[in-house]
Amino acid sequence: MADTIDKLIEEATRARLENRLADARRSWMEAVTLSREAKRTGALIQSLKGLGESERDLGNDAGALVLYEEAVALCRLETDPQMLAHTVRHLGDVHSNLGQWELARPCYEEALALYRGDASTAPLDLANAIRPFAILKEQAGEKEAARALWGEARTLYELVGVAAGVAESSSRLAALAK
Repeated sequence: MADTIDKLIEEATRARLENRLADARRSWMEAVTLSREAKRTGALIQSLKGLGESERDLGNDAGALVLYEEAVALCRLETDPQMLAHTVRHLGDVHSNLGQWELARPCYEEALALYRGDASTAPLDLANAIRPFAILKEQAGEKEAARALWGEARTLYELVGVAAGVAESSSRLAALAK
């Protein structure tokens, strides 16, 4: 069964990259079911997150929310802070998309604490976690905090050569300076 689950995960990932969203969703759903049956927690977490991404791609943030909440709960039982940070950040993104800023904030705070507390955190992962929190701070009217976060994100995006991230951060900083 493990080979079947791995194959489904590969198929789902490829389908999403090829913008075959319904196919990706179908493969992720089957991977979730089989991962549960096989009691493969890591594969289940990956499949829940993949299915959550598919639901978001299809405009179903409410459906994605339930999947990410379960994935976060399972991540908390594991010992991988990077996996938890990544998953809880995406849960924050879903809350933000749903306009649930008060629920998104603790997700972003936790993700950043986990990333900052782990020396193995890739700069791009940290930058991508800082970005939505900076947006949240802007929307909350916390300009100084938003400026500091955008400045840090810009530095990290420059470090890893992500021009779009540098451009967005610079634009947001310029808007906040007005």
